Amino acid sequence: MCDQCKKKPYYITTAIAYTSGKPHIGNSYEIVLADSIARYKRAQGYDVRFQTGTDEHGQKIEQKAAEAGMSPKEFVDQTAGVIKDIWDMLNTSYDRFIRTTDADHETQVKKIFRKLYEKGDIYKGYYEGLYCTPCESFFTESQLVDGKCPDCGRPVQPAKEEAYFFKMSKYADRLIDHINKHPEFIQPVSRKNEMMNNFLLPGLQDLCVSRTSFSWGIPVDFDPKHVVYVWLDALSNYITGLGYDADGNHGELYKKYWPADLHLIGKDIIRFHTIYWPIFLMALDVPLPKQVFGHPWLLQGDGKMSKSKGNVIYADDLAELFGVDAVRYFVLHEMPFENDGVISWELVVERINSDLANTLGNLVNRTIAMSNKYFGGVVTRTGACEPVDEELKAVALEAVKKVDAKMEELRVADALTEIFNLFKRCNKYIDETMPWALAKDPEKKDRLAEVLYNLVEGITIGASLLESFMPETAGRIVSQLNTTIRPLEEMKEFGGYPSGNQVTDKPEILFARLDPEKTIAKIDEKFAAQKAAAEAPAEEPAEEECVDVEAKPEITYDDFAKLQFQIGEILSCEAVKKSKKLLCSQVKVGSRTLQIVSGIKSAYTAEEMVGKKVVVLTNLKPAKLAGILSEGMLLAAEGPDGTLSLLSPEKDMPAGAPVE
Repeated sequence: MCDQCKKKPYYITTAIAYTSGKPHIGNSYEIVLADSIARYKRAQGYDVRFQTGTDEHGQKIEQKAAEAGMSPKEFVDQTAGVIKDIWDMLNTSYDRFIRTTDADHETQVKKIFRKLYEKGDIYKGYYEGLYCTPCESFFTESQLVDGKCPDCGRPVQPAKEEAYFFKMSKYADRLIDHINKHPEFIQPVSRKNEMMNNFLLPGLQDLCVSRTSFSWGIPVDFDPKHVVYVWLDALSNYITGLGYDADGNHGELYKKYWPADLHLIGKDIIRFHTIYWPIFLMALDVPLPKQVFGHPWLLQGDGKMSKSKGNVIYADDLAELFGVDAVRYFVLHEMPFENDGVISWELVVERINSDLANTLGNLVNRTIAMSNKYFGGVVTRTGACEPVDEELKAVALEAVKKVDAKMEELRVADALTEIFNLFKRCNKYIDETMPWALAKDPEKKDRLAEVLYNLVEGITIGASLLESFMPETAGRIVSQLNTTIRPLEEMKEFGGYPSGNQVTDKPEILFARLDPEKTIAKIDEKFAAQKAAAEAPAEEPAEEECVDVEAKPEITYDDFAKLQFQIGEILSCEAVKKSKKLLCSQVKVGSRTLQIVSGIKSAYTAEEMVGKKVVVLTNLKPAKLAGILSEGMLLAAEGPDGTLSLLSPEKDMPAGAPVE
């Protein structure tokens, strides 16, 4: 908007999405918010670099992949694809979608770890604490809330393992000084106060930066049993995605765009981005980002979205029902600057009807329809002005300034409100000037033309401001007005719409008004299965059966070592005549065949026994049972009801294999 903005680099990033599953609308809000800021900066003339992507390593991913019967790489490939598809569906204009499994990223993370180790900022030790797998974080007992993870509220588990640590306290004073000298560094201010008072001022503990209890991560190249802990890996994407090189051979994008102008993240990960990340950068001698903005959450009803609650709303479901720009408008408009926003199907329908269908859609449709009805679609500036016009013009030009000021403070919801205030003022202008009444008086023809011109110009200005937030809708509006999106710098005066231009003769409905009851009923039907699954009472876990037996005298290992257990394969089997309990089996054990008589006729037929691999006690002194020599014993478990089950190896083992 100003000469100094033109082609000045501007680098904006989102947090990279964790690939543990499909992102809900609350997760998707961040990419739309970042996109609106990136688009607005481009409209101001900045040379914008916009990066997003996926965080793909860690124990939780390894577990999720195992549950899905997939390799971790297959799992993250699939999930990253889903996330990228949603980002694309939401019409976001990112320049790079980075994945932490990208080769260039992994190479630099290894080099970064080694550089920090050789510098003495990383050392090897042992970690013993309480670990939250979903958050990939260790906590002390005092940091827990009601005995659970302070970040997500889930249970934590005791953990101890060898690990590398980063000397956080070495840089703490330097970071405190930076925050005090740069009050804009952490926004909103409430987030800054939280970080200072709860973490920095009380003193920082050294940070665990490697793990050995799982393998799905970037290996430490000089100690490969360790993998780089998720936060050092994930946070580095902001520089590796630009071509940062730990050896100093940086790419042109890094030289041009770093330090970042804005890291846009959720408030739940503000600590990692305003404490860990800047300290890592200080250790690397890399300039700090200019600003970190921790946005609030978009909540469903009165709580966070959860699949277990059945209240998860996804962006693609919303877009399918209401359209992409309606989704973009809702999430941007309903999210306050500092406090959490709320989403519900009913609220979405209400906003579409009141703001998009009535305020905006009806305004555009009426204006084009009247231009066609009274002037064959030709919009002409006649100069037949009245005092009421000046207020509309002032509101339009003031809207440009107000939106610019709100966007400078990242108050995106407030910026949208200013744009819709302009559309509301245009609607009021119609009521004030009553074009239908002017049309009845031939002497008022010039005045009618001027009124319609002012409306078209006001809508053009509003649509041009709207383009960063609802790009498709803004494009459809100016297309119907037979013009283009007007650059911000060209909206300092009212009257830029070409006089004599002709609007379309076939206006289209931008947003159709919805019947609330029918729409909600349709939604309920569509998601009935999801709701039913969530609302169904959880099955009480069956009480696990157990059997207590009378304890036998304690033995030593030497006593146990006298027993020889081996895997046997049953070659043949027959019932023992005149016995209700006994079967006689020929059992191959190594190169010999043992004849074993077992009291298992109640559980197995002779035919069922043939071919089974079983555990055999092979050095039991031979004895006669029912007159038949038995040369060993088949091992079996007995349930509380007397049911028998032969012990068999979990995997196929050769006959004769020892059981240790």
